[in-house]
Amino acid sequence: MNFTSASPGLCAAVMLAAAILATLILRVLIATGWAWRIATDIPNHRSLHTLPTPRVGGLGIVPVSAAFMFVAGHSLWLIVVLTLGLALVSQVDDRKGLPARVRFAAHLVAVVALLAVYPAPTPVWLLVPVGFLMLWLINLYNFMDGIDGLAGGMALFGFGAYALAALGHPHVSPELSISGAAIAGAALGFLLLNFHPAKLFLGDAGSVPLGFLAGALGYWGWRDDVWPIWFSPLVFSPFIGDASVTLIRRLLRGEKFWQAHREHYYQRMVRLGTGHTVTALIWYLVMFVGIMLALWALGCSTIVQWEIVAGWAVVLFLMGAAIDMRWRRFQSLTRQPEVDADASH
Repeated sequence: MNFTSASPGLCAAVMLAAAILATLILRVLIATGWAWRIATDIPNHRSLHTLPTPRVGGLGIVPVSAAFMFVAGHSLWLIVVLTLGLALVSQVDDRKGLPARVRFAAHLVAVVALLAVYPAPTPVWLLVPVGFLMLWLINLYNFMDGIDGLAGGMALFGFGAYALAALGHPHVSPELSISGAAIAGAALGFLLLNFHPAKLFLGDAGSVPLGFLAGALGYWGWRDDVWPIWFSPLVFSPFIGDASVTLIRRLLRGEKFWQAHREHYYQRMVRLGTGHTVTALIWYLVMFVGIMLALWALGCSTIVQWEIVAGWAVVLFLMGAAIDMRWRRFQSLTRQPEVDADASH
């Protein structure tokens, strides 16, 4: 079955249905005890949580999202297959652990396969940075899943923005609008159990597929001229900005960027005393403002669009600088080390 049209009412119904299904699956896993048997996050001295918590959020989000995406339009079949493949590899990683090279190879295969089978009508050289951004989205979503409610909320807002932008396009793209609504809904269902204090975490089997979907659907919308190339990066700009700055700093220090740590801005906010709940709410507000700017910019001229993108980048930079100042003051008062490795949540 394919949807030939989409409407706000239909997208709202899809979002509600996806939320109910996702949270139902996850509640069953918790109630039966299977959640802990599948994958459990054990806290260590560097963690931001204190109790063993199951990492099974992806088992609610991914199958529900994939089912609605396939129903929304068979043209998205490859994205669905690649998403499920990444979820499977990541589930093995959650349970047993996989070498970084194996994980990154799976990410690369998924991105290259999508670009090769569905190339955009653009010079090949332009697909290289697009592919790199997609790879980065996969990994940064994993990096940014570090406190209660953050990654789930970002998925709710980000994919909801995709649905709204597709609905607002003169030639409505039902696949994108319904898929975005379904993923946002599934993320909401997970968020009901992940908001502080979290009953479960997203896990790699949830964060990696969500990162891929953020890039893949963003690419699809750009390829089909639903939105400009800047739209997806602007929608997910808080995630991209935080993870990118942190990665660059770690690379400059010669550290392994894929290892868990507590150096992200959102993690430092928690350690500064802001707390999981308030930190997540602040990030929701920042992402909401960025999304509103992105949706408004769609109706502006090209030069104004890029001015908005640049202006928002400056705002995020200043916010990061303010957190850096607070962190340095905190270090000077408590003699905290500048960096610490091997941390999660």
